[in-house]
Amino acid sequence: MTTPDGHSHLIQSTILVTGGSGGLASRILQLFAERGCEHLHSLDLREPSHYLPGVNYHTGDLTNADTIRQLFANVQPKIIIHTASPKFDAPSPILHQVNVEGTRTLLQIARESGTQCFVYTSSASVISDAQTDLVNADETFPVLLEQSQQPEFYVYTKALAESDVLSQNQRRATHPFLTCAIRPSGIFGVGDLVVLPGILDAYFRGQTQWQIGDNRNRFDFTERTNVAHAHYLAAAALLAQLEKCHDSPGVQEDEGDDDKTKVDGEAFFITNGEPRCFWDFTRLVWGFAGDTTPRERVWVIPRPWALRLAGVLEWACWALGLGQPSLTQTKVRLSCMTRSFCIEKAKTRLGYRPVVGLEEGLQRAVEDCLRRRATEDEGLKKRS
Repeated sequence: MTTPDGHSHLIQSTILVTGGSGGLASRILQLFAERGCEHLHSLDLREPSHYLPGVNYHTGDLTNADTIRQLFANVQPKIIIHTASPKFDAPSPILHQVNVEGTRTLLQIARESGTQCFVYTSSASVISDAQTDLVNADETFPVLLEQSQQPEFYVYTKALAESDVLSQNQRRATHPFLTCAIRPSGIFGVGDLVVLPGILDAYFRGQTQWQIGDNRNRFDFTERTNVAHAHYLAAAALLAQLEKCHDSPGVQEDEGDDDKTKVDGEAFFITNGEPRCFWDFTRLVWGFAGDTTPRERVWVIPRPWALRLAGVLEWACWALGLGQPSLTQTKVRLSCMTRSFCIEKAKTRLGYRPVVGLEEGLQRAVEDCLRRRATEDEGLKKRS
């Protein structure tokens, strides 16, 4: 791994990570600490499940302007890593309040308080309508900012927030405020509560003999450490650009770096760079958990049939008040879509290379999921 130009400045800078008690943010804080950053702060509504040494923890509501303003007055962060977000299935008003309004509040207070660098955790899905295949998609693809284009409200709010963050980028040497966005795809890793547990649920239900679609669709996933690494590189790159702004007081937003090296005001797709056919990835997860189902015993359900079945199950569960079924039309579409992304821009401009391989990361993450599940099962037995 090459050392970013802004590395030494990053070590000395005060860094605030929002959503710091979450899985990705915790890994970001841990990685930054491992690389020598000494002034790390975390902001979250809740206390972390475990405290990392060297990190200062603060509790507060991102949408409360007075709370955030007071925190900035006390901490005086130079760099913001903004990862805070409700879960994807949170109610729409909460998603909009936190992801959109909360981000706008944070941007305003950060600028007022003298913060100079802002890295936003976006999503690769901001260019996806959840129906159209994405084949090696890059950052030239338009972000879908209309709610009618985004069937998932969570993704819609992430797209709006990313647009707000990048629009605030400003190089003026008197008050520079440099921003960029990281767009990871399919985050998994140790502590994962979404991607791998959902896949493993099917394994524990004995459903590994089923497959939806022909498994020709390639999908990009990203190990959590690689996402944290990308945030580190982005923060260092913004700091390096910041030094250029100070050294060249006449530089304006439309001047400076060649387009092929520009980081501020830009978005970057981040993946493991190892796209796999969706069901190959899924069976890799099941295999690490102990599944031995031979391929010749796998029953393939065509996508149109699976969509009809999911529609019936959704209607039945809704009518009976049973909540969401394990098979939904959204899950069918996603499991049959191609979602691969080009990470050349991140490689060229950030110096990004994955530091944890796909299978290495998966094996560790699956082992962690199994341990946590065993601990939870043991706890249930004791309580009963």
